[in-house]
Amino acid sequence: MKTLIIYTHPNHHSLSHAFLQRTLQGLHENPHIQEQDIQVLDLYGEGFDPILVFNEQKRRRDMHVEPSLEKYRNQLLWAERIILIYPIWWGRPPAMLLGYIDRMFASNFAYREKGGLLPEGLLKGKSVICISTMKGPTFYPLLWLNNAHKTLMRRALFSYVGIKKVKFFEFGGMEKREGKQTKKLDRIYRYFRAAAQ
Repeated sequence: MKTLIIYTHPNHHSLSHAFLQRTLQGLHENPHIQEQDIQVLDLYGEGFDPILVFNEQKRRRDMHVEPSLEKYRNQLLWAERIILIYPIWWGRPPAMLLGYIDRMFASNFAYREKGGLLPEGLLKGKSVICISTMKGPTFYPLLWLNNAHKTLMRRALFSYVGIKKVKFFEFGGMEKREGKQTKKLDRIYRYFRAAAQ
């Protein structure tokens, strides 16, 4: 399965980066996955520009053919599975990842308006796995924020563009000395080592 990993954290000594490394280790040891079927996009390392600009030269209706984003469009089209690795800050993904979403999931690329209530999703058939970490307890987004993070990612974004298969690994309490970081890293490693698709 062609797998695109989108990693979003500015620090390569972070726990998020450790999750990236364990994800890659699991994928590389998975007999169902070939080396050439894995791509990693490090948004901070790449210097991705998350700023959305509309003006006389850049029209919103032309976002889906923006020349500077062609490489990233090709990655999304190539991928059968998208893995997002990021921290949860202020109850939502980092601004860098949200900026990537703003620029990449454009009309006539990720979806097409049909004149009805919902558009036609143009990224059908793909799957998404979100791996996120947070300082607060795991139940915090559900009980205090009405599950805003999962609602944002699953319903407001991926369902809108036709992606129905979305899985979450939300790890809370990650800044505690006894946050069971190693156990959770191992869980991710085992998942990707064994996952058939």
